[in-house]
Amino acid sequence: MTTDETGPLEAGLEVNGSIIDAIAGGQWDLPSPCTEWTVRQVAEHLIGGNDLFTRALGGEAPALAPAGVGVARAFHESAARLLAAFRQPGVMDRVVEVPFGSLPGAVALELRVTEVLVHGWDLAQATGQTPSFPEEVAERALAFTAPMLGRIPPDRQPFGPPQPVDPDAPAIDRLAACLGRPLA
Repeated sequence: MTTDETGPLEAGLEVNGSIIDAIAGGQWDLPSPCTEWTVRQVAEHLIGGNDLFTRALGGEAPALAPAGVGVARAFHESAARLLAAFRQPGVMDRVVEVPFGSLPGAVALELRVTEVLVHGWDLAQATGQTPSFPEEVAERALAFTAPMLGRIPPDRQPFGPPQPVDPDAPAIDRLAACLGRPLA
């Protein structure tokens, strides 16, 4: 993990990359904790989100991955573009337009970290993997997310109402439960 502001995002993307790399061919069509999406659709949502934020930050991102590029490669490429976009000078102070509205780059970074972590958790759960997100990164995302829940409309898909969770559970599980993922 780097020491700059993008360190938590980089850590989350690295873990997601490892999770995606370990998905076996037959697992891509499995259901995920995002009840409307398969494993493949969650991974493609992550890629699309990376590219959406890259464009919002003024970086270049393709609208679609080139034909023939596998999901894992497309994810890694989108992650590299996203990190480069967040590392542009002044981006943390610049106001950017994302689907949630206009917000400072630093807030956009926190939103992206949270989504990367939760969807990485989704992929790990669906494919029988144990996510290895750094505890401090998940704690930071939880501290950012929990107070924001009151601002999110009730139809906030793919997030649902907070679910019960043991207060001593790992931070990534508490974050997932906070955003509506039921824990087994």
